[in-house]
Amino acid sequence: MATVVERVDRLEEVLQDFVTSVGIEFNKLYNSQMRTETEMRAFKDEMRAFKVEMRAFKDEMRQQNREMNRKWGDVSNKLGTLVEDLVAPSLSRIIEAKLREPVLDLMPRRKRRLADGRVREFDAVALTPSLVCLNSTKATLRSADVDRFIEDIAAFREFFPEYDALPLVGILASLAVDDSVLNYAEATGFLVLAVGDQLMEIKNRPDFEPKRW
Repeated sequence: MATVVERVDRLEEVLQDFVTSVGIEFNKLYNSQMRTETEMRAFKDEMRAFKVEMRAFKDEMRQQNREMNRKWGDVSNKLGTLVEDLVAPSLSRIIEAKLREPVLDLMPRRKRRLADGRVREFDAVALTPSLVCLNSTKATLRSADVDRFIEDIAAFREFFPEYDALPLVGILASLAVDDSVLNYAEATGFLVLAVGDQLMEIKNRPDFEPKRW
């Protein structure tokens, strides 16, 4: 009988030791998991804050880039080199992206004198395999400039008859453009460019297709 009691007592001790051991290991595991979850939450918070900072940094850099382009545009305008410094370097990229044709020739300040003595200069002319693109650049674009550009297209046809077989796309460019003028130019059928992140960028609606004159 005493032996049975001793065995029971021993079994109780073993069970108690087992429960205590399991409890300790459980607490360790629980505490470790809690620490891991806390660390993961802290890591996620840091990553979220980092993403917010990076987004703000990118926005700030884009804004600074626009401001630098505008300031450069102001200087170029004062020097009379707005076309050469801002517009012409952007035309090939914009034409190829929007009109889906490579630019074969780009001619800033295209000038011609006719036999009768008349002279006309056009800000920039770009040729693709099936189009001629005519650019007019203004420091400030107004509705009257849109109307005059229609006259410029007619004059271009007269001064450069060798391009008569090619449809013409009109491209207006400026440092900045008001929405009302943009809407008017778009309704007339012109692409409109203004200062953006990459020197000049298209301001028309993404699905806008320019008129072929």
